[in-house]
Amino acid sequence: MRGARSAKWVAGAIVVALAATACGGGGSDKGDSPKKKGALAGYVSIDVGEPQKPLMPADTNESNGAYVIRALFTQLLDFDDKGEIVYTNAESVDTKDSKLWTVKLKDGWKFHNGEPVTAQSYVDAWNWYANSKNNQQNSFWFSDIAGYDDVHPEKGDPKSDKMSGLKVVDDHTFTIQLTDRVPYFNYKLGYSTFAPMPKVFFDDPKAFGQKPVGNGPYEFEKWTHKKLIQVKAWDGYKGPNKAENKGIQFKHYTTVEAAYQDVVSGNLDIIKQVGPTDLPKYKQDLGDGAIEQPYAAIQTLTPAFYSKTFKGVNPKVLQGLSMAIDRDTITKTVLNGTRTPATSFTPPQVKGNQDLNTDVFKYNPTKAKALVKEGGGVPGNKLWIQYNSDGGHKEWVTAVCESIRNATGIDCVGDPKPDFATDLEARDNNEVKSMYRGGWVADYPVNVNFIKELYHTKAESNNGHFSDKEIDGLMAKGDKAESMEEAVKAYQQVEKKLLEKMPSIPLWYYQINGGHGKNVENVNIDYRGDVELNKVTVK
Repeated sequence: MRGARSAKWVAGAIVVALAATACGGGGSDKGDSPKKKGALAGYVSIDVGEPQKPLMPADTNESNGAYVIRALFTQLLDFDDKGEIVYTNAESVDTKDSKLWTVKLKDGWKFHNGEPVTAQSYVDAWNWYANSKNNQQNSFWFSDIAGYDDVHPEKGDPKSDKMSGLKVVDDHTFTIQLTDRVPYFNYKLGYSTFAPMPKVFFDDPKAFGQKPVGNGPYEFEKWTHKKLIQVKAWDGYKGPNKAENKGIQFKHYTTVEAAYQDVVSGNLDIIKQVGPTDLPKYKQDLGDGAIEQPYAAIQTLTPAFYSKTFKGVNPKVLQGLSMAIDRDTITKTVLNGTRTPATSFTPPQVKGNQDLNTDVFKYNPTKAKALVKEGGGVPGNKLWIQYNSDGGHKEWVTAVCESIRNATGIDCVGDPKPDFATDLEARDNNEVKSMYRGGWVADYPVNVNFIKELYHTKAESNNGHFSDKEIDGLMAKGDKAESMEEAVKAYQQVEKKLLEKMPSIPLWYYQINGGHGKNVENVNIDYRGDVELNKVTVK
């Protein structure tokens, strides 16, 4: 997700913004007492920036919106802290052949407006999400389902508004027929884009995105754009992740430093990620409230293969640029030991992670310069790294550029965008000059999520436009594997082939270095690196 939330770009997943945050509702002035500015009794506040898109599950592919979506909507299943399946709205998701799946829903679930959540709620929503006319960012997630090509053809208008693979059996049962076997398909259902929708959504989707009605632990209250999104606990929620507080305030900050100061002063409860400026002192400032924990996400540099810099580039150039980056020094100094240099395209917390045991990810300026030269060099001998300046990335991007410049002689400069949404729009509109600060957080804890969702030719999150028929073919074989274990092994082979193609340059694995103030407790982090907001309690 963009995300890793989402994914999501962050970010499952989902792009990983180090801290795509901002400031409106949470600024602090000298003399403010704790919880004075904009606080509500029993509510928890956290720094989460402006979502890129309206609040709809299938159109949210970055971490800011994902936080809110997960509060408002619940899909069929989720994952525990070990990455294993936990059923939420589903009673079961079964298959005998990895091609036909049967979903049974738990009884008694309702949307926030009182409408029952039924099998039809899922089938209608998924058909709408997948339809090319509706232009949803996550439509590709439904491409495994039979009939997807009818609702989402490569060219022209849809032939149908329904995928033939979705069948309602009764109010609490529906079946999913896939085009081919996908042994890990049930894991994909843990991504929030598979959430159901109430009937009111179809009346006016655009208006719904501003005031959504979900089936999750919290119901929508208000959205003051670029300042605050507020949700309150919903008493009618039936899931295992019921709210332990009265509500959540997602506050927008222009810098991570401003958010951090509000946590220290008591005007903000939780900061997801402390910026580089405050990393050396945050443990001392926050004491028991400091959080340090690895999670399933990876930072990359992703080339725009349509750009003048990298169009038709020889992979040797990208391998050379990778070897020009002193990951060890940058993670230890600029990032204060809060990141671990990457040894693969996937993080350790997902099934199938492997150490590729390659020199391509190790600093070697002599070989780096030679590989770049052998591959034909970089046009104009200059490249840019795009990043969002509200996320605490300037320092490490500057360090990476200096490392590349010193090792290869190529002029490397940062290309800052004011916020995460602007950064994402530039990617979506093919406006990246050379490469962008990519980052991905798990949508589901399987290596597939860090490979297919990013590097398949048709993947929605493939913003660099990497395309390779051999890679696509290997992915197709992995998807048709007989078992989950075989699929994971097949994608390990795909990953080894990625090393030859270099669709991105892996940098390091993520770690949460955030924290909370004295007004809240029970602040826990899940495998995605998200704060489990429903569990946070207010003192």
